[in-house]
Order: sequence, then structure tokens, then C-alpha cells
Amino acid sequence: MIFKALGSKTRVEMLKLLMRRDYHVTGLAKALGISVPVAAKHVRILEDAELLESTKFGKTHVLKVNKEKLYEVMETFSEEYEIEVQKGTSILDALKEVAGIGIKKIGDKVFIASIDDEEGFYIYEVDGKFPTRPINEYKMEQGGEIEIKRLVPILKKRVRVTVPGKR
Repeated sequence: MIFKALGSKTRVEMLKLLMRRDYHVTGLAKALGISVPVAAKHVRILEDAELLESTKFGKTHVLKVNKEKLYEVMETFSEEYEIEVQKGTSILDALKEVAGIGIKKIGDKVFIASIDDEEGFYIYEVDGKFPTRPINEYKMEQGGEIEIKRLVPILKKRVRVTVPGKR
């Protein structure tokens, strides 16, 4: 059901629009340049896959993305590894054991810069908690699970900054 829902360029474009803001079916149809009945058909498929939620205001239905479900689907494709390290090993050294993790050092700061050559901004958790230390300073004193997450896996925000100058 999920793959059918994501198998249409129109439905993917709908999800992209709905990630930015909520829409009524009519507004969504207009934004995509398609008819309302066609948009409604696509919306039903996304709702059946639980990728959309609808809030009713009188006779109006406002649509929004079920981000939790979308992220759950994406997590299905996450890779898992098991490694063994000595007590006191830094997370940085532990991650060097995992193929495809790119590390970058800027000054005295060390960052995860890419996974499988996909650059981005990454954060890490240890046993579901955000550590307060960088990856090169956090020492593994016992076994646990390190989870690396790419920030904003779907959304793209573009911010144009202007600085007024003297004329």
C-alpha cells in the first residue's frame, strides 16, 4: 500500500507540498495544476496508506502529512551494524569501524559529514539520548546502540539573507 502511494509523481509532489503547509483538496489541486476529482483520487490513496491525515472543519477537510508514518517508512531502509570495541573507545573510533561513514575535522571539532557519500548534517544518539559531548570525546563504557540521523531528511528550507548596504 505504501509503495503504491509513493509510486506516483503526483502523490509525491502532493506530499512535498503538504510537508510545507496544510491544504484543502481544492487548494492542492490548484497548486499542482490538476482537477479536484483527480486530486481527490490521489488523496484517497495517500490516506489509505496512512500518509495523510484529514481534519474536518464543518464540511471542509484540511489535509496534512502524517510525518510519523512517513519517517517510519523511511526507517525501514536503515542499515544496522554490530561492532565490538574496547571499554573507553570513543564513538568516533567506533564509527570508523563502520563502512560508509565519512568524518570531517574542522579545527578541534569532529563531525559526521556523510553516510555512503551522501553529505549532510548528522546527529547521533546513544541509547535514544542526545549526548552532550562530541563524538570524539564520548567514551563507550558499556554496550549500547548508536543511532546516526540525518537532519531534516525530507524537508528542504531555503533562506535568502540580504544585508542592506549604504548607497
